[in-house]
Amino acid sequence: MSVAEVCKAAQDKMQKSIEALKTDLGKVRTGRAHTGILDHVVVDYYGNPTPIPQIGSVSLLDARTLAVTPWEKKLLPTVEKAIRDSDLGLNPSSDGERVRVPMPPLTEERRRDLIKVVRHEAEDARVAVRNIRRDANNHLKDMLKKKEVAEDQERKGQDDVQKLTDRHIAEIDKILQQKEADLLAV
Repeated sequence: MSVAEVCKAAQDKMQKSIEALKTDLGKVRTGRAHTGILDHVVVDYYGNPTPIPQIGSVSLLDARTLAVTPWEKKLLPTVEKAIRDSDLGLNPSSDGERVRVPMPPLTEERRRDLIKVVRHEAEDARVAVRNIRRDANNHLKDMLKKKEVAEDQERKGQDDVQKLTDRHIAEIDKILQQKEADLLAV
């Protein structure tokens, strides 16, 4: 394995950490409705646990209301129950055609709790990126010990890994700021 391959592998892993953070933060409910909030809610579809977006269409009716239109009308009560039983704290209602999911406004206390959760998720992502940096640097040191690379190549590789780490942590901070701003917007 070359120094460039070690850096590329580290970059790929760091990018996956950021994608995981975005996915986790997407599940944190802000006051506004967005279709991705129901992505992890599963419905019993002919005995198989199936995510809601795979059994119907999820759309926005307005800034605070989602609509789920199942492709099979007989799934309406099942979808409604799955959303109600999820950990999102939502209270859906069916109108015979679709399930309407109003987003309740967040209280100030709930916003603060969610900000703590979001900050914790961001810190977990930062720790993951730093662990990837440590693993890459250890790999480079092993390569130097085995005389697979020269000292200056190993040092340049560590500098490159540090630059990757700095860039990805800055991106995590930016994502965190955006999510906090979303949570604080009334």
